[in-house]
Amino acid sequence: MTQVSTFRKKLRNNVTAYLFLLPTILVLGTFLFLPVFYSLYLSGHKVNLLGDVSYKWVGFNNFTRMAGDERAWIALKNTASFALFVVPLQTAFAILLAVILNAKLRFKNFFRIVFFMPTVTSSAVLSLIFMWIYNSNGLLNRVLEFVGLHGYNWLGDPAVALKAIMLMNIWSTAPFFMVVFLAALQDIPDALYESAMLDGAGGFRRFISITLPMIKPATFFTVVMGVIGTFQLFDQSYIFSAGSGGPNNSTLTVALLIYQYAFKNLDFGYASALAVMLAAVIMIVTLIQRKLFSEEKLN
Repeated sequence: MTQVSTFRKKLRNNVTAYLFLLPTILVLGTFLFLPVFYSLYLSGHKVNLLGDVSYKWVGFNNFTRMAGDERAWIALKNTASFALFVVPLQTAFAILLAVILNAKLRFKNFFRIVFFMPTVTSSAVLSLIFMWIYNSNGLLNRVLEFVGLHGYNWLGDPAVALKAIMLMNIWSTAPFFMVVFLAALQDIPDALYESAMLDGAGGFRRFISITLPMIKPATFFTVVMGVIGTFQLFDQSYIFSAGSGGPNNSTLTVALLIYQYAFKNLDFGYASALAVMLAAVIMIVTLIQRKLFSEEKLN
């Protein structure tokens, strides 16, 4: 009798718990897992979603088609170079900002607000502001001319257009990761620095031997999130190039190419295959990072 009562109590508790989880399960299932599985399904089909909806199984043709798609290779190269350039500088800049804010400076709360402001500003608004700054007659070229240097056609020159987006991305995303590093820095015991100072370690030595090892979990998180974010770059590239990925495909990213195939060419099957390929690349890079950072040992 007691066992039956205990079983009923456990069953009632489990049912109650799952009822509380049900809204989250429905939301995640509808807006996260269902699109993922639907995209996998579409990647193996030639799809027509307008008018008479039809699905024609084409196997792996959408994936093998990528090998001969020159624009797909250009987009992958642009996205990879964007990640390789932005993530290290973004991480270093975030650490620098966090170290400055962690120092015993006057008005540090004011500087925290100022440094964090780009993060709370809309990416679309920031893109429009930087388009004005990068304009041929914009602020940046006027500053360069003021110091005696020649300006650039930042938005129209294929050699510098992607770099202009890189600089903007670093400036706008580093403050978010600065908060992560700031929290990690404040968890480091002062006793470690005091012991190092007694042993004669200078500021740079303390930073290399204490600060960097202690913020390694935060660095791993920042690099992983940075790589995922840069590989998914879309809005800034779209706004800067008016959706074309120009000039001369210099700002074309994989996410923008997926958008073009899906909603301009209405080639949903191939666009889904590109999305699956992008997800696979991000997963592989994340696993490599996890190995390099020895993330298991950090836990």
